[in-house]
Amino acid sequence: MAHLIGGSEIPVDISGFENDLTTLRNQDDVLTLLAHLGYLAYDERTGTVRIPNEEIRLEFSRTVRQNKHPEMMKRVRESDQLILDTIHMNTEAVAAQIEKVHLEADPSLNANNENALRAVIRLAYFGYQDHYMRMEELPNDQGCADLVYLPRPGESVPALVIEPKWNRSANAVMEQIRQNKIPAVPEGYEGDILLVGISYDRDAPAGQRRYTCKIENWRE
Repeated sequence: MAHLIGGSEIPVDISGFENDLTTLRNQDDVLTLLAHLGYLAYDERTGTVRIPNEEIRLEFSRTVRQNKHPEMMKRVRESDQLILDTIHMNTEAVAAQIEKVHLEADPSLNANNENALRAVIRLAYFGYQDHYMRMEELPNDQGCADLVYLPRPGESVPALVIEPKWNRSANAVMEQIRQNKIPAVPEGYEGDILLVGISYDRDAPAGQRRYTCKIENWRE
């Protein structure tokens, strides 16, 4: 569920579904049922499901937060803390949590390309709906920002512009954001903007952190 809320598409095998509400034997049957009920969108080309819109995503998020299962509660707390650490510009904590999510994630999110890396970031920040709206590849004059978390109306938090790159230093990623990506927020937005550069070094030696982070305030 965290993968779906985070924006990922989940592979599903619909072949064994019995088309009723009682014969649910595994995750594939549950996901197929949710697709039949309209809560998930099924892509026949890729054999995956996804949450189709923001309204349903919010409902899933509320359901997850009401879930008392210890593992799910732990994921929610960690995502909430990651958002706070990002806002407070605690780069060490941000890098450590994203690396933790990567190591615990589905093997398909192996982060050996930037699409997979973005999926890891989306999963890490999956609890964003309480405070933010997420926009991807938001265009500006110089290109587009990979992930933009824009505050919801009434929320006193900064916008987060996140650029993940692999095999580049966090300083180099930040320089790219400054030169090419900002301000990649909707016209008229006047609040604070934090630039978040996430670097993943897949070839880092054993025992060394593979994720690093740099955060700057765009307005300063």
